[in-house]
Amino acid sequence: MNQTVEQKYPRAFHGCRPQHALWDDFSVRHPKMPPERRAKIFSPFDALRGFDLAIEDKLRLYVDKREPGEEEQLRLNEALTRLFALTHNRGTARERPVRATVTFFVPCQDANCDAYGCRGSYETVCGTVRKVDPLLTRTILIEDRTVDFSELAEITINEEE
Repeated sequence: MNQTVEQKYPRAFHGCRPQHALWDDFSVRHPKMPPERRAKIFSPFDALRGFDLAIEDKLRLYVDKREPGEEEQLRLNEALTRLFALTHNRGTARERPVRATVTFFVPCQDANCDAYGCRGSYETVCGTVRKVDPLLTRTILIEDRTVDFSELAEITINEEE
């Protein structure tokens, strides 16, 4: 959440500067400050640090997890089998890295939210598939993200020529 100083502190940014005579003692000692810098000096006094992030989390929309149909499940299984075949040999996987786009369900982690434990959101990660483990952990490792097979919604293998 990168807001400009003007967006974050509009009152200080657009506020008036105290009026003094043009060359009086005060004006000489305290030259006019640009509005961007004037508004920025108030940022360390943010009384509710992290409050913006908490509000942003509350505005996030959560959905129910959709269960894949038979056709979707077959497509997922085929894609996982293909990914496993392409990545199970570490030497081949290093020579020709496999890139994929994976969409998966992430349950709500906010214990103070109504959606906690029953709803969540869908995330998409695009990157190099590091490992597919269909036997022990039943997970796929893409970039630095470990995704459980039961949370998968869609897999697209990016073919490179």
